[in-house]
Amino acid sequence: MHFNHDGREAVCLGVDLANRWPPNLPALISRCTDAGLVFDAQQPTSDDHEFMASFIAAWRNVAEETRPEARADRLNALLGTYAAPPRLTDHASTGWHLHFRDDNVTAGNSLAALIATGTAFHLAARGIDRLGVCAAANCDDLFADTSRNGRQRYCSPKCGNRMAVRRYRDAAYA
Repeated sequence: MHFNHDGREAVCLGVDLANRWPPNLPALISRCTDAGLVFDAQQPTSDDHEFMASFIAAWRNVAEETRPEARADRLNALLGTYAAPPRLTDHASTGWHLHFRDDNVTAGNSLAALIATGTAFHLAARGIDRLGVCAAANCDDLFADTSRNGRQRYCSPKCGNRMAVRRYRDAAYA
């Protein structure tokens, strides 16, 4: 996955994995490649599937935190554990790009570094509050707010519409 300036693809991959964790390694690989991630020399293993399940649980804590300073602290802890200073690289002549991880790390650690740094870029570029939990009743899915106005409250139009109907019915029958 080539890293863009605002981390959108990486944070959206994190949201996707957190909302619907893949049940096995082939499903994890498929979801990552569908998101545009190209694994380098290190191919994912079953250990990476278990590792990423643990990482995504910790990353979900970042999204669930509503206090800006605490959210930053949680994300900084993930960055300190999984990311490395950025380096310019052109491995396999794929084009110059930045890596936020050391060379020769596992595929799971590479993915953790990508999601953590993508989240940091997303929150820095768009706002610290642009990641959260759906406000719809009976939904605990996460969302990355990539809207223009920064006022996303629901994980999907389906949840937003469901809550609009609920508000309408509550007002109509009050």
